[in-house]
Amino acid sequence: MQRYSLVARTLHWVMAILILFNLWLGLAHESLPGDWQVMPVHKSVGLTVLALAILRLVWRLTHRQTPLPEGLPAWERLAAKVTHYTFYGFMLLVPLTGWIMSSAGKYPLNWFFLFDVPKFAVTKDDAIVGFSAEAHEIFAFAWIALLILHVAAALRHHFILKDDVLRRMLG
Repeated sequence: MQRYSLVARTLHWVMAILILFNLWLGLAHESLPGDWQVMPVHKSVGLTVLALAILRLVWRLTHRQTPLPEGLPAWERLAAKVTHYTFYGFMLLVPLTGWIMSSAGKYPLNWFFLFDVPKFAVTKDDAIVGFSAEAHEIFAFAWIALLILHVAAALRHHFILKDDVLRRMLG
């Protein structure tokens, strides 16, 4: 069995935790206590996901990819490729649209209250801000659907097909 590298596995699981946490924060922020500073944390986690996505993309482009197991049907190979490319798109676009949207807001944008993050030169009236707000929400819901599909596929491989697909990403 060919496992993913330690760096690839670490980036995968750290990002998975951050992304799931942030999707939850985005969905639940209105029902959480007001003194929890939910949105600044949501924005900080989003910026972290963006930075890690760039790091992950650089890693992926500079290191040989672990090949898919032998014997996978062509449709599964295509589905895996499309899913992974779409994940990379979401890892970049969801935080980026959030950053654009936040840049038009009146509150400072900072990273976990440690330092300010530069804002884009946009205002609430700019078309890109409205587009980013809509895209941020639509992409987030699409991402949730894709995550469910991804987990279901991994569990199918592990419990039904009993192959090494999931074990390759486990430590």
